[in-house]
Amino acid sequence: MAGLGQHITAMVRSHASGDDASFYSVALQVAAREAKAGHHVLANDIKTAVDASRERDSVGKITTLAQPRGELAELVEATHPAVQLRELVAPTELVAQIKQVLAEQRQRKNLLEHGFAPAHRLLLEGPPGTGKTMTAAVLATELAVPMFTVRLDSLLSKFMGETASKLRLVFDSVAQRRAVYLFDEFDALGADRSGNDVGEARRILNSFLVFLEEASTESLVLAATNHRSILDKALFRRFDAVLTYTLPDARQATAVIRARLGTLASGTSMAKLGDYTTGLSHAELVKAAETAAKTVLMRGDTKVQRDDLIAALTSRRTASLG
Repeated sequence: MAGLGQHITAMVRSHASGDDASFYSVALQVAAREAKAGHHVLANDIKTAVDASRERDSVGKITTLAQPRGELAELVEATHPAVQLRELVAPTELVAQIKQVLAEQRQRKNLLEHGFAPAHRLLLEGPPGTGKTMTAAVLATELAVPMFTVRLDSLLSKFMGETASKLRLVFDSVAQRRAVYLFDEFDALGADRSGNDVGEARRILNSFLVFLEEASTESLVLAATNHRSILDKALFRRFDAVLTYTLPDARQATAVIRARLGTLASGTSMAKLGDYTTGLSHAELVKAAETAAKTVLMRGDTKVQRDDLIAALTSRRTASLG
């Protein structure tokens, strides 16, 4: 009975703090305990109640989670994005991959019941500013879960010497709190360390490989990198899918600019802007559009002219391309 008492205490505390994920986790531990004791009907009733409650939580709102506390709070930053898939400007093939991930996640219970794991470990690779972080936000929004960005700078500097144990904390949270976990600028952690097999960096990478291999299907783990070529080759087979991002073509560039300008671009000709958008990332195009918009508004106008865009794009290209 002492063990059950501890479980009940933990459930009361997690309920009081608003940490639904921990509450459900402890409830499932109780179900497992009852199943081992031969109380299969009770165990199944508890599991069914948890599944039903989770389904209600995930419909139409972000899953309510307490902000990370204690050691975990130093390692991750929690946000609740509101970025829908239709806002992501990307090649058709990439959008199809993202839709497939979303479809598998939405059917994850069905897939797991038949012995198949939904895609939940993704490597996002491509130049800076091409939509990798935005994709993480889209997945979190569409699945109505929080987004936890892992602070690799803290992991690799502040906690050097105990990084592996801190990684375990993050992956324990992956199992306990359904969310999108983003390891941004992942090359800092996943770079090929073949020349340093006995060093701390190699031990960290090996720990990550083990944790990723065993990562719970409860959450999505995303690793974003600008430098695929320097990643350790052992990483790639651990991911369920690799999503490749590229600089936008002329059509996509126009879509990015129009989306940012909104009504300010009504009637503005953007034909043949390719000479000015080539080489710019999605993020740089957004910055150029914002520059043009502010210029127009400050001079008292309500519409961005083609010349305003060309001037802003030219300035941005000069700054970014040197």
